[in-house]
Amino acid sequence: MNKTFLAIGGHVGDMELTAGCVLAAQSLKGDKIVTLALTAGERGNPKGMSVADYRIQKVREAEAFAAMLHGEAIVLDYQDGELPDNEEARVKVATLIRKYRPNVIFTHWKNSMHKDHCATNRIVIDAAFWAALEMGDKIPGTPHWAPVYFAENWEDREGFDPYVFVNCSDGFELWKEAISKHWFIMNSPSFRYFDYYTHLTFVRGALSKNAHAQCFNLEGYQKFTKMMDGF
Repeated sequence: MNKTFLAIGGHVGDMELTAGCVLAAQSLKGDKIVTLALTAGERGNPKGMSVADYRIQKVREAEAFAAMLHGEAIVLDYQDGELPDNEEARVKVATLIRKYRPNVIFTHWKNSMHKDHCATNRIVIDAAFWAALEMGDKIPGTPHWAPVYFAENWEDREGFDPYVFVNCSDGFELWKEAISKHWFIMNSPSFRYFDYYTHLTFVRGALSKNAHAQCFNLEGYQKFTKMMDGF
């Protein structure tokens, strides 16, 4: 039976980088891939392009990545840098969890230099909890539970334990092509995203005796029932 993977990031590109190789590998197995960005990440706009225009571009980049994995991309309307850590955001995410009924959820680790990443972590953890409960009319749809895995991000390094290594070798070439559709990954003047994340899959692959792998952390209580190599 095919699985569904829901990757939830603070910005377009976050999950495409940190969990994207795994998403690509799973898509090649016939699994359904859904990316959800709580903001577009539009304030990293290129010189000469407005924030509003870059948001449009970022949404298109999210859709292009998902299309290459035969999946879906969703971008909420919250503004980059101003993601509200509130009930409304939790209800929106919980509603989407119930709609797509993922087997696994990927999101940010709890510690980060970026406030949107920290807020996303808290929102997703609570939303995953709410999605599994009977909540009356507060959240539409039938209750659904899925485990939450925290992706490895250079901005979210504090306290991150690379605990679960997932072989994504089969998806590496597709993933490289898909992330190249994102302007900031290929052109950012502040960080070499493409080089860092593609090379990191070699490092994590070497440690797990695979060609390529990506790593995920779990909260302490989850580690009693960890899955070490695949889903």
